[in-house]
Amino acid sequence: MNKSGSGFGQGVWCAVTWTAVFLPLLGTGCSRSGPDLSSTPQRSAQPAEGFTKAEAGLLNENAATALRAVKFPFYVYQDAGIGAFVPDGWMGDFKDVKMDLQSGVHPRSGKTCVKVDYLPGASQNSRWAGVYWQFPGNSWGSRKGGYDLTGARKLSFWACGELGGEVIQEVKIGGISGKYKDSDTAGIGPITLMKEWQQFVINLEGVDLSYISGGFCWSTNLDLNKNGCTFYLDDIVYE
Repeated sequence: MNKSGSGFGQGVWCAVTWTAVFLPLLGTGCSRSGPDLSSTPQRSAQPAEGFTKAEAGLLNENAATALRAVKFPFYVYQDAGIGAFVPDGWMGDFKDVKMDLQSGVHPRSGKTCVKVDYLPGASQNSRWAGVYWQFPGNSWGSRKGGYDLTGARKLSFWACGELGGEVIQEVKIGGISGKYKDSDTAGIGPITLMKEWQQFVINLEGVDLSYISGGFCWSTNLDLNKNGCTFYLDDIVYE
């Protein structure tokens, strides 16, 4: 994809450790060249399991904040916490993805980072996979509740590979369709990772951020990673 162009503000950020693994949603097929995320695939909207009371309370707080202007920096992910979006939008060969949201291996900052293992099984014959961070969770545009991120100039994130040479096909924000669709989308990719942490930036200048429910998304495929891959993400933030 060509370059086109997350996050609670410090006043409302609340770090809550993840005590459960979200069950992935249903995936769909895609061509061998990888997913077309220009429009959001249809998914079932089943609630994520295993929320603690504290996590549920934070999501309620998010709902109260949604559709109002937020303060920056606005985090999608910061050190094992639930931020403003929920990583429950699993796509493609989701059975081939393992995602640890509180990995203590090789964090860029703090004590944890996101570790993603993408296995080469093509278990659902899609040959690609990805995960959306959404709010409201499990909605795919079916429920109102996106954020007004007007004023953000960029989304930055840090990423590295287990060995170096891993390729993420696309990282994007927005792009959720449905009844309550996102106001715009922007992204970068493909990006080739190094073993060392690198910062990447999605330019949001000129992007309509008045309603964003798809706060962050990554996708990759077997054509770019024939043996699968392991990579890490950290400090995902709108600024």
